[in-house]
Amino acid sequence: MHGSSTHTHTDTAVISVAAAHAPEVVTSAAFDERLMPTYERLGTQPGLLENLAGIRERRWWPEGMTFAEASALAGEKAIEAAGIDRNRIGLLIDTSVCRDHLEPSAAVAVHHMLDLPSNCLNFDLSNACLGFMNAMQVAGSMIDLGQIEYALIVDGEGSRHTQQMTLDRLSRDDATMGDLFSEFASLTLGSGAAAMVLGRHSDNPGSHRVVGGISQADSSHHKICVGTLDQMHTDAKALLDAGALLAKRAWADVEDRGWRAMDRYIIHQVSQVHTTTMCDVLGIDPAKTPLTFPTLGNVGPAAVPITLAEEVDSLSPGDRVLLLGLGSGINAMATEIIW
Repeated sequence: MHGSSTHTHTDTAVISVAAAHAPEVVTSAAFDERLMPTYERLGTQPGLLENLAGIRERRWWPEGMTFAEASALAGEKAIEAAGIDRNRIGLLIDTSVCRDHLEPSAAVAVHHMLDLPSNCLNFDLSNACLGFMNAMQVAGSMIDLGQIEYALIVDGEGSRHTQQMTLDRLSRDDATMGDLFSEFASLTLGSGAAAMVLGRHSDNPGSHRVVGGISQADSSHHKICVGTLDQMHTDAKALLDAGALLAKRAWADVEDRGWRAMDRYIIHQVSQVHTTTMCDVLGIDPAKTPLTFPTLGNVGPAAVPITLAEEVDSLSPGDRVLLLGLGSGINAMATEIIW
């Protein structure tokens, strides 16, 4: 049975959204140079990352920086931008895919670093590249119910270790063409962090109302992209095809929402192929779809809020903004915001 779940918020708003960029720029040309002996041995050409995926570069955090530290860095920026007393934050959710350890949660480290109050509920929420958007729904529901006044959502991702390990494997003499294609997606990843403060729209003049959204799942594809910090295997074509089909099915459920006439589409940033396909499948205007993947790569669940943060200065009150994401597994989600 196919169908979308829907959610609606009554008094939830984005108070602030902030991005924290990792400082070390790593070009795709540098990756190609590292892999040149493998390319030559396999009879293939360099340039796939830039020419096919459209990713010129990505960023790395300094060696030794933790993912929780990246999340806290963005969180501090979002709290400052919101201009609120951090003691009024009743919920902290860390949505990072990248983890330094299994226990305790990353949220407790971020809670400590940001000096949040003891009555601030804190936990991790992970769902591949959709975690941040899922957290917006959870936090919005708690705000609408009056359980909390403000929520802080954070996400810190880092690709340094994964890409170093991947480059090491693909540089070995026994690396095959199959290995190259299976691990290609790992080289499209990027590092970065984002955070968002949510609160009541009625209490925060100038805030940006979160209307609600939809989600739909097709978990039959849960094995086509499987990753750890050391290695990620992806059937890129199967993932793109399945994601496009799921997005099209979900989109068919929202014809009456007027989502084809939004002022801005914030699509999860994967690659040029992915973005072009999503725009074609959904029939949305590419000119209204800002891009961050060419210089940041795929920053996982941080990609949507990072891209939104980059657009803040160009948005006007009343603009309709649609957040769109696909997460491996596969899940699709859309969230509407009235700016």
